[in-house]
Amino acid sequence: MAHPPPRAGARRAAGALVTLVLGALAAGVVAPPSDAGVPSEPATVVVYRPPVEGVRAPTRAFEAPPEPWAAGHRGVDLPAPAGARVLAPADGVVTFAGPVAGRGVVTVLHPDGRRSSLEPLTPAVTAGDRVRAGDTLGTAADGGHCVGTCVHWGVREGERYVDPWALLPGAGPVVLLPLRRGEP
Repeated sequence: MAHPPPRAGARRAAGALVTLVLGALAAGVVAPPSDAGVPSEPATVVVYRPPVEGVRAPTRAFEAPPEPWAAGHRGVDLPAPAGARVLAPADGVVTFAGPVAGRGVVTVLHPDGRRSSLEPLTPAVTAGDRVRAGDTLGTAADGGHCVGTCVHWGVREGERYVDPWALLPGAGPVVLLPLRRGEP
C-alpha cells in the first residue's frame, strides 16, 4: 500500500522543527544525546606548586583586566632575591626559554593545556626540555617590574590569563557541601 505524499503544510512544519532543534543545539539550550556507558578520557589533573621556594604569598596579586586589551596584572609577583632558584610550577615541556624585551623568560606547557611563564630569570633550560614540578628552570634575575627583585608568574588558558595562585592546592575557591543527616 503506497503512502500519500506529505502535504505542503506538514513539510513546512517538519522543516521548522528541524530548524528549531538545530538552532537550540547550536545555542547550547538542548544537549545532544550523551554516550551513556561509553568511557571517556579522564580529565588531566595537574598539581601546581609555587615556583620560588619558601614563598607563602605573592607581593602583588593577580588583577584580571576588565577587557582583554585593558590594563591589569596578568600574574603574580613572588619575592625572590637575585640568584634564587626558579622552579617548574608543575610537570610539562619547556616551549620557550630566552630573552623577551631584554628579560629572560621561560614558558612551560603543562599537561592540562595551561602555560606558565616566568620572568625575569636566567634560563637553565631550553625549548623542548621536559621538566617535573620542582625542577630548576633558572635563577631569578634583575630587570623585572618590581621594586627589588621578584619573579613574575603568569598562567594562560588559551589566550586568557588566569590567577596562578588560585591553582595551588588549598588556594582555590572554597566549596561548602551540605551536611548529611546525623552529621554534627
